[in-house]
Amino acid sequence: MRDLSRLLRPKSIAVVGGSWSRSVLEQCQRMQFAGDLWPIHPSHDSIFGLPCYRSVDSLPQAPDACFIGVNRNATVSIVEQLARRGSGGAVCFASGFSESSNEDASGIELQQQLLDAAGQMPVVGPNCYGMINYLDGALLWPDQHGGRRVERGVALITQSSNIAINLTMQKRALPIAYVMTAGNQAQTSIADMGMALLDDPRVTALGLHIEGFGDLRGFERLAEKARTAGKGIVAIKVGRSVKAQSAMVSHTNSLNGSDAASDAFLERLGIARVDSISVLLESLNMLHVFGPLPDNTIASMSCSGGEASLMADAVHTRDLHCPDLSAEQQRGLREALGPMVALANPLDYHTYIWNDLRKLTATFTAMLHDAAAVTFLIIDFPRDDRCQYDSWLIAIEALLAARNAAGTRVAVLVTLPENISETLAEELASKGLPVFHGIEDTLDAVLASVAVYRSYAGERASPVLISAPEDQAAVFLAEAASKKILHDAGLTVPQSIEVESIEQALSATHSIGYPVALKVTGVAHKTEVGGVYLNINTDDSASDATRTLLTVSERVLIEEFIENQIAEVLVGVVRDASNMFILTLGAGGMMTELLRDTVTLLLPVSNDQIEQALNRTRIAMLLYGYRGRQGCDINSLVQAIQCLCNWVQSNASRVDELEINPIICQADRAVVADALIRMRQP
Repeated sequence: MRDLSRLLRPKSIAVVGGSWSRSVLEQCQRMQFAGDLWPIHPSHDSIFGLPCYRSVDSLPQAPDACFIGVNRNATVSIVEQLARRGSGGAVCFASGFSESSNEDASGIELQQQLLDAAGQMPVVGPNCYGMINYLDGALLWPDQHGGRRVERGVALITQSSNIAINLTMQKRALPIAYVMTAGNQAQTSIADMGMALLDDPRVTALGLHIEGFGDLRGFERLAEKARTAGKGIVAIKVGRSVKAQSAMVSHTNSLNGSDAASDAFLERLGIARVDSISVLLESLNMLHVFGPLPDNTIASMSCSGGEASLMADAVHTRDLHCPDLSAEQQRGLREALGPMVALANPLDYHTYIWNDLRKLTATFTAMLHDAAAVTFLIIDFPRDDRCQYDSWLIAIEALLAARNAAGTRVAVLVTLPENISETLAEELASKGLPVFHGIEDTLDAVLASVAVYRSYAGERASPVLISAPEDQAAVFLAEAASKKILHDAGLTVPQSIEVESIEQALSATHSIGYPVALKVTGVAHKTEVGGVYLNINTDDSASDATRTLLTVSERVLIEEFIENQIAEVLVGVVRDASNMFILTLGAGGMMTELLRDTVTLLLPVSNDQIEQALNRTRIAMLLYGYRGRQGCDINSLVQAIQCLCNWVQSNASRVDELEINPIICQADRAVVADALIRMRQP
């Protein structure tokens, strides 16, 4: 990884180009950048009162950072000059590199020339807006932005320059320390940027907008650095994986979805994934103010039963918990509120104590006696251009007094973002009362913060399995061949015999013993063509079934019918487009498409991770037994899944797709009933 410290925290900035570059100089002056500013232009004598230099070579010394705002061909030349002088790094604004390769084949070659010219000098982009350092007032940014200087705050990295601009315009009193755009990531990846930003002790949390992961190992290093520093990462991951859908026919592939690997990868890294810009901002504020939250408990206070109900319903649909009030809390609240208020969490403390500082303080103090992970006061302020909100500030004064006495995590929550001004939100934050916006978005932010904490408190995840496929064509193996592989890998499979005639079928059924199952071979989804007969108990039934199946395929598989099943489980592994291996576990057999009840992990996995994943499925009650019914042998099921995963790891360059649907779970074993393997054959 290249050293980005000079580029991120420069003491001298050079700017190359015309109008875009003039904007960079203007922004630096407006932000009171204390270092040297050196405009470079071949014909201008000065820009914004600053003397111009004719070339990079004429600068008084190598700049720490340079914004290059010229065309793509000239950009390569400037980068070469900067690298030769030993500059700290450059932002390449120009487009027309690899992102335009579909329209212009020369873009890829030009990007390689850019990399060759840079050598070991860090380059951000090309095709990006660059970076803003609000801590030191250093901007390599050619457009407007909405931020201002801060002493500490969160860092943001996006693959979209326009989204970066939008993020700087937020009015939520969220202090932003850095904004960076990644562009093509020709040399410097999002992970590289994130690691460099986390090195700054003034950065409290990191927010990412990701279109594609690229360097998976880099993200693993980034996550480990964040974990070590105790700083949370929140990400929006957009887009869909590109997969050869025509080649993938298993249920596993259709069920895990194109985004399953992204979900599993981010969860494995301890990076909280959110689905909207607003939740991203609220989550970053949560991490900035409180850090990762240790548990999922919530307390809520409002003067309205409507708001209390909204909060209760929103908590109910999430993995959050509003603890019941303790006896001490009830005693204090009853003294403060009298007999007319129903005491509960969320609490509706009613408006008749409004404007009463003593009773409000007593109410809030009682509520904070047994602290949840975070306690919210829901309070929306009147608009300040038409109304007065002096009496609302009395509630804030009471909350501050209660917070100071209890020393617990307390925050203000407005149900609508527009119902508090940025100025007031900043004032409250400066007093230690952070403001959050929107009930649902705020609760999702709590979930994100808790997810980070749980990940950091757990064991470090091992690196994901990544293996490029061999060049040979991938083919589907027959079921008998697939089961032979799985048997050799340590899984239990039924006794089976392949036949080509009714006579052979009857001989096979007598050898195996009734009851038996009969299946066509060479068909991926047998039930869709009527290719499966189960629980056959007589010669006549076996003959009739064989006669029918031989009209569908040339061979029929006769095998032991597994009785006394407790549950059917789908187990599948698919190679993702990024060459990670997705493990899908869930309801199997006829329930696969009906329930779509699956959990996704990435290989490798531990036995504990497998069992935890099974516990997250809706069929977990079947597996463990419920209402007096016997459960299955969980250890046998977990061991079977682990054997499968171990075999995939040992054959990673050859395996594209593998599915067991189902594993039949019994009281004493787990048996492979049907198997599909697609792999590359020499």
